[in-house]
Amino acid sequence: MKCIMVMYDSLIRDLLEPYGCDWTLTPNFQRLAQHSVRFNNSFVGSMPCMPARRELHTGRMNFFHRSWGPMEPFDDSMPEILKKNGIYSHLVSDHQHYWEDGGCTYHTRYSSWEISRGQEGDLWKADLGYRYDKKTVFKLKEVMLNYPPYTAMLAHDEINRRQMDTEEKTSMAVTFHNGLEFLDRNHGQDNWFLQIETFDPHEPFYSLPADKALYPHTFLGDAEAEADWPPYAPVKEDENTVEHVRCHYAALMTKCDAYLGKVLDKMDEYGLWEDTMLIVNTDHGFLLGEHGWWGKTSMPLFTEISHTPLFIYDPRRKDLTGAERNALVQTIDLAPTILDFFGLPIPEDMMGHVLTGVMADDTPVREYAAFGYHGSQVDVTDGRYLYMHAAEHPEAPVYEYTLMPTHMRAMFSPAELQDIQLAEPFSFTKGCKTMKIEAKNRMGDTTAFGSMLFDLEQDPGQAHPIADEAVIARMKGYIRDCMDKNDAPAELYDRLGV
Repeated sequence: MKCIMVMYDSLIRDLLEPYGCDWTLTPNFQRLAQHSVRFNNSFVGSMPCMPARRELHTGRMNFFHRSWGPMEPFDDSMPEILKKNGIYSHLVSDHQHYWEDGGCTYHTRYSSWEISRGQEGDLWKADLGYRYDKKTVFKLKEVMLNYPPYTAMLAHDEINRRQMDTEEKTSMAVTFHNGLEFLDRNHGQDNWFLQIETFDPHEPFYSLPADKALYPHTFLGDAEAEADWPPYAPVKEDENTVEHVRCHYAALMTKCDAYLGKVLDKMDEYGLWEDTMLIVNTDHGFLLGEHGWWGKTSMPLFTEISHTPLFIYDPRRKDLTGAERNALVQTIDLAPTILDFFGLPIPEDMMGHVLTGVMADDTPVREYAAFGYHGSQVDVTDGRYLYMHAAEHPEAPVYEYTLMPTHMRAMFSPAELQDIQLAEPFSFTKGCKTMKIEAKNRMGDTTAFGSMLFDLEQDPGQAHPIADEAVIARMKGYIRDCMDKNDAPAELYDRLGV
C-alpha cells in the first residue's frame, strides 16, 4: 500500500470550485473531487502552522498546553511510526518554518526529506551587494501597509524573488519537481508515504506575470507596488486594493491547482489509483478582507480560517469517488487514518478518528469540533452553531508546557526561563514531567473580542452574533469535555470559566 499527501498552507476552502466558487480557476481540484471523497465539514484544531503540523503527526490537539514549537520527546509521530514499521516516509517541502528553531524536530521524523528555499522572508541567498533602503523596499513592495514587523522580511524577500524569476526556479515548482521525481523513481515499489507540502498559497502571494494574467483587473494604487503581502491587521485599504490582493491570491491558488494536476497525471500514468491513498489538505484558511481583517492570528477564528478543504481517495473504496460527506472531521483525524490504511495500530494517545466510516456512509465520529490558539479564545462548532469562547478571567496567567522551549524563530530567552517550574506528567507525556513556563508574549490572543455565538445555517457569513443561552451552555459543555479528554492544565479551567 502507498499514500500521497499533497498539503498546502492557507488554502481557502470557499475559493475552490468544488466548494462552490464561480470566479477562480481550479480545474484540477474539480478533477480531484471527481476521484475522491470531499469533506464539507472539515475544521482545524490547533492553530496556526506548526501547531497544526504537530496535530498532523500526533493525532491529538496541543493548543491547550503549548503554542508554536517543535515536536516533543513524548510525542507520537505518524511518519516516524511508519518508518519504524517498514513504511518508507518521505517529505518534500518549501515550508521554511520546518528549518527554524520552532519547527526543528518535524522533518527528521521522516525516513528522508528534501527542502526547497525562498518562501516568504526565508534567510536564503546572501546578496551583500543589495543595499536595504526602507523607502525603496516599501515602494517596490507596498504590502499595503508600512507594517513594521515585516520590514526585515521584506528586504530578504526582495532578494529571494530575484532568484525565482522563472517558473522552474520558484520554490513551489522545485518542491513538486522533487515529489514527482520520488514518484518516477518509486511508483513500482510498495509500502511508502510521500508528503508533498508547499507553503503556497500562504502570503506573500508571489507569482509570475503569466499567473497574474489569468485574473485581469485594474489596480489603482502605485504602479510599482506589489501589494501582495497583507498583514495580520485590520483592513485599511480601499475596495480596489482588496480586489487586487484577492486576485494575487487567486493567481497563486491557480498555480497550486496546476501542480496538483501534475500529481494527478502521475496517478494516471502509473496506475496509482489501484493501490495508493491520496489526501489533499491544508492547515487553515485566511482572511482576505472578510470581517474587516487580513490574515489570521490577530482576530477570531471565523470560518474563512477554521473551515478547511479536505479530499481523500481510498483505493479500497473506488465506489465512493465523487462522494460528499458532512460529518465533522478535523486535522487530528489524518494521522490515525493513515496508520489504519497501512494496517498499523493507533497509539492510545492519539485522539483523532479513522475516517473510513465517514467516507463509507457519513457515520459521525464526533459531536463537535473544538479549535483555537494557545492562550486565546477556544472555539467550538457542532456543524450548525459556531461559538467563540473568550477567557472569563483574562488576567489569569497562561503557561507553556514543554521540554522543547522555542518560539517560532528563536529559543526561549534566559529571561523567560528564570522561573521555570516542573509540572507533573500529563496523560500523554508518557510519564515525563514538563517545564511550566509563563507565556508572556503570546501569538494570537483574541480574548479582547469577547465571546460570540453564530448560527451558521442562518448566517454563514457570521455577520450577526446571536444570544441563545441554551446553545451557549451546550457549547461550553463541549469545550469542557474536550479539555477533560485532552487533560488540559488545571488553571485553564479557571481562566476560561468552564
